[in-house]
Amino acid sequence: MSSSGSSYGDIHRYEPARESTAAAIAIVLLTVIEVVFVFLFAYGLMSGWGLTDIGNMFLGGILAVVFIDLAFILALYRKEFLPDVMIVKKRRRKWEDLYVREDEVDGVGLGDGSPWDHVKRAIYPYYKR
Repeated sequence: MSSSGSSYGDIHRYEPARESTAAAIAIVLLTVIEVVFVFLFAYGLMSGWGLTDIGNMFLGGILAVVFIDLAFILALYRKEFLPDVMIVKKRRRKWEDLYVREDEVDGVGLGDGSPWDHVKRAIYPYYKR
């Protein structure tokens, strides 16, 4: 697809996932390691390892390993099993960020509308005339 003819919401690039077998095996092994460390952490909590200084640091290390292992699992999954998709987004014009309506881009006159409408617009910018 060419970028010049793209409209809002069109898929600009779509590359299917690789789905490699090595990544699937790595994810399974990392998941097994994850489960082992989660059970070790839960056992340590129930056994009272956290009541001593060394045991508390050990439990903190186990928890860190659990989250690092989970990060590797998620990174592998995203890289190998999710497709690479780029969707064209609508670029907002600068005047839209200032809550200016399209008919007021060039400004409004001082005498347009009643003074009460100006007060309402100052208090509530979304007020419609």
